[in-house]
Amino acid sequence: MTLNPDAGYQGADLERFVPQPRSQSVGRGEFARDRARVLHSAAFRKLSAKTQVLSPSSGDFARTRLTHSLEVAQVGRELATALGVNPDLVDMGCLAHDLGHPPFGHNGEAALNFWAADIGGFEGNAQTFRILTRLEPKIYDDSGISRGLNLTRSSLDAATKYPWRLSRASEFGSLTKFGAYDDDLEVFEWMRQGAPEGIKCVEAQIMDFADDVAYSAHDFEDSIVEGFVNPADLSDPSSDVGLIEEISKWSDGELSRSDLEVALASLRSSLHWLQTFDGSAQHLAKLKNLTSDLIGSFVSRTTDAILAAAASKSLARYRAGVIVPVKVRSEIAVLKGIVASAVMTHNSRQPYYEQQRELLIELADAMLGKNGAELDPVAKELWDKCESDRARKRVIVDFVASLTDPAAIALHSRVCA
Repeated sequence: MTLNPDAGYQGADLERFVPQPRSQSVGRGEFARDRARVLHSAAFRKLSAKTQVLSPSSGDFARTRLTHSLEVAQVGRELATALGVNPDLVDMGCLAHDLGHPPFGHNGEAALNFWAADIGGFEGNAQTFRILTRLEPKIYDDSGISRGLNLTRSSLDAATKYPWRLSRASEFGSLTKFGAYDDDLEVFEWMRQGAPEGIKCVEAQIMDFADDVAYSAHDFEDSIVEGFVNPADLSDPSSDVGLIEEISKWSDGELSRSDLEVALASLRSSLHWLQTFDGSAQHLAKLKNLTSDLIGSFVSRTTDAILAAAASKSLARYRAGVIVPVKVRSEIAVLKGIVASAVMTHNSRQPYYEQQRELLIELADAMLGKNGAELDPVAKELWDKCESDRARKRVIVDFVASLTDPAAIALHSRVCA
């Protein structure tokens, strides 16, 4: 007897915008099928040369968007398994969550958002939805319109961190984060049929938490190895006041100073906390064990909190929520704040980031001025179908966002010379 791999999910959860026959593979459910579609997509492969926090060109050790996504998927899958939520569905959402990020990470996102301000801006999460439902060519409807990977309703929902449009973002506690552009609302509204407004499904909440866990621990590890963070400074009590001040700025006051102080002390109490780091094999091993210890601690404490609060045996979709204990949130915030102050917001890095933003803006301007001549065949086909300047500008945004870091630099050298 073969168990139903999609047990716990109803008929509507498994529907696709363009109806397709169910998977005929024995033991393979629709969510495993969706996971494979994401894993084999061109957009996913391109993440291998896109910035996570440090540039792919900075060294062989640092994470890229691809390795980050794989690590998020591992964390998310283990958490889903512990909670009894479909692991393939969560795994898929984790693999897909960063598909929409442009070259140069969040810095590139800011540049494209500035350039596209008059057409609805740019947002990496909304771009992910656009890739999944339109830009990654696989399934076309009867009218010849690309429906992207044509994932199930549940899979699209699991990959959506911000289930609202920009015009409603403030209603749900956000000013800039949103999940779909206005010209993608047809599929977005289909996906959200029957869902409570502004609420993420539990699978997306697990993905979001797994992203935070991986992001905080691994970027901290990368920053130490690449020399941006010195463990000796972090272990010096005399630096606490300034360190907490920087972390508090980054976290925008969401957590109290006392919470952050307790979190820093808790992190330092780990058996694997480093007092120094010299790049030796032993220090690399200790750093890796610290990373593993942090991830295990974050996940186990959060799993216990979710299960303690669960009112239903089935936690799928909207039957549960991810409750992250304050101590876990604070420890994650401390790690993120350390990296942000040392790398992303440090004054010494600002000229470098400014050059990246200028490069993308100049590239977008040049590509628009070329009237579609320098686009690849897929983007050129979309350009030729455009009936307005607004639509043509969105094609340029989609194209530039799809580039890897090296491809953006090379194309800029060619078309902006």
